[in-house]
Amino acid sequence: MKNLFLSFISSLLILSLVACGPAGNQEEATETEGTEEAMPEEETAEVTIAPAPDAVDYPDAILEMTAPVEGATVESGTVTFEYDVTNYELGEQTPDADQKRLANSGKGQHIHLILNNNPYYAIYEPTFDLELEDGHYVALSFLSRSYHESVKQPEAFRVSQFSVGETQEDIDLSQPMLFYSRPKGTYTGEGTETVLFDFYLFNTEIGPNGNKVKVTVNGSDEFTVDQWEPMVLEGLPMGENTVQIELIDSEGNLVDSPFNSETRTFTLEAGDEPAS
Repeated sequence: MKNLFLSFISSLLILSLVACGPAGNQEEATETEGTEEAMPEEETAEVTIAPAPDAVDYPDAILEMTAPVEGATVESGTVTFEYDVTNYELGEQTPDADQKRLANSGKGQHIHLILNNNPYYAIYEPTFDLELEDGHYVALSFLSRSYHESVKQPEAFRVSQFSVGETQEDIDLSQPMLFYSRPKGTYTGEGTETVLFDFYLFNTEIGPNGNKVKVTVNGSDEFTVDQWEPMVLEGLPMGENTVQIELIDSEGNLVDSPFNSETRTFTLEAGDEPAS
């Protein structure tokens, strides 16, 4: 009787192992198979950079900066910038603005004032007041079309330096410099499709065998620019984007100068109206 009972218990144990084993393995296999299913990848547009279409030219445009004068030390607080503009109309729409598919300022043509390679101030009148902290400033001023493309003529820009307050720190303005202009701010609507990329060179030229501008978009897309001309970026993703520009020599090394690299963030948003 005892042997019969032990035999019965053994049979039950064997049946339990057989029942549990395959079911457990089958469940595990099903879960593994589910996790290995490939998820569809989102398609992303390729970021490209190319020369911008030809723009209305202003070969005789002249910009003079009469205040602050070169090397001046002005009092702390409000600083007045004064300009003389010849053969160029501030406040007017550039004639080809409606053909450009670029963000355009409704206030018209203007001056870009860049201080120490920070984001520019758009100036639509010959006189402009600005609150500045004490310190030393290198000022680049250049004429801009209404769609923010710089006028790259020998007399259409000025570079000078001045101090606010007690700070005095002259910089050698004979050195090569690279200034960032666009993209800037927030773009919406059609303005997100084609974005103007523009920079300004001072005391240097770029070319296939000399200095160049290295452009890095969103930390991964790299381009080398060897001609000083306005360009457009296309294929940018919606949301926040970054552009870094670097002045490099023929061997790819960063040129040793006061303003040789700058990184900016700008935003693309869905909407009806392009950015100004």
